[in-house]
Amino acid sequence: MLAVLYIFKKRAFWLTSFLCCYGLLACAQYFDVDSGRKNVKIPFRLVRNMVVVKMNINNRGPFNFVLDTGVGLMIMTDPGMIDSIDVAQKRNIKITGLGDGGDYEAYVTSSINVKMPGLHSKDVSAAILKADYFNLSSYAGMPVHGLIGWDFFNNLAVKVDFSDSTLTVCRPQNLKGIKRSQRIPITIEDKKPYMQTVVTFVNGNQKTSKVVIDLGAGHPLSLENLTNTPELPKNHIRANLGLALNGPINGFVSRVLQVTLGKYHLDNVITAFPDQNDKTRVYTIKRDGNLGLGILKKFLVVFDYTNNAMYLKPNSHYKDPFEHDMAGIEYYWAGKDFKHLLVSRVEPDSPGSETGLEQGDEIMSVNFKPVTQMSIEEIDNLFKSKNERSLLLEVFHDQRYDRVVLTLKRRI
Repeated sequence: MLAVLYIFKKRAFWLTSFLCCYGLLACAQYFDVDSGRKNVKIPFRLVRNMVVVKMNINNRGPFNFVLDTGVGLMIMTDPGMIDSIDVAQKRNIKITGLGDGGDYEAYVTSSINVKMPGLHSKDVSAAILKADYFNLSSYAGMPVHGLIGWDFFNNLAVKVDFSDSTLTVCRPQNLKGIKRSQRIPITIEDKKPYMQTVVTFVNGNQKTSKVVIDLGAGHPLSLENLTNTPELPKNHIRANLGLALNGPINGFVSRVLQVTLGKYHLDNVITAFPDQNDKTRVYTIKRDGNLGLGILKKFLVVFDYTNNAMYLKPNSHYKDPFEHDMAGIEYYWAGKDFKHLLVSRVEPDSPGSETGLEQGDEIMSVNFKPVTQMSIEEIDNLFKSKNERSLLLEVFHDQRYDRVVLTLKRRI
């Protein structure tokens, strides 16, 4: 699934606007560095292109949250959090307009106490969904309790180092080590960062595009309103791009010739093209698309909202080619301990469908290695590792165990 968080944040974006209109958000919600410290270093875990950090809330935890510049309001996706964090006051609201599935309910909390090593929160509140609509824990193969964005970034400079999986956080006036980085001007609009990038399409056309800088979107790039234009390359595949409350978001996956970020030029970038007739997309800020972690993780990235800047410095993965899934299957972890890897979807005319895999099949091993001994990232990387590579899968299918050979195919 290219962009489960990307689609989710479209709903979260609407929810933030809804709460602002009704005066349910505090005016000043932010994090600060503890007294006596200039900066703090915080470890994170990169899970399926999600930056996951641990935090304590109301002296409970730790809880796993996705760090996400594409989210305004802090969102708790695990409904069990309402009991876990002992909220003093909460308000029940109905959320309408999120799709064709009807109304949905959430709690809005009073101010909560959020702490990370060396950091504390000020007047941060959150929305707690009453149902787990997106099941991020199964997608990640570990408990994921929610997403945090604007509150974390709006008062601090945040350096994201993908080479050692650490965040370095400080007040903007204490920011150092950026002299050799490329400064990218950004704007902060409706609690999200935007930038201008130049996209060169396969047909040779160039376009200056306004995109959300979205640390929580797993794909490299997504571009809106282009599916019925010459900019959609002939070599594309139809794909499920993510999940909204009313069902899957469909579109196409292909490549653009080049994406320019300041002085850096990234070639043959995997790009999502959502269907133009998708009625679930509601924006208050006009934009052309979304630049995600698939690009950002090639850099050491510094966000400085206070000074309207992002800094980029290439890391060791800068020249790695962009690759898309070559198996044509989607899967998730199931069971109490996330030990069962189940197929959720098989793309038509893909290697997965040609092999006979079906929704509901359980993948037991890959090349004789049990999936319980593999990380989800290791499995993801195997399925996009090399064109024409053959993988031996052991699968529980139709009440029996089968061994099948899956031959990968670069489809775009």
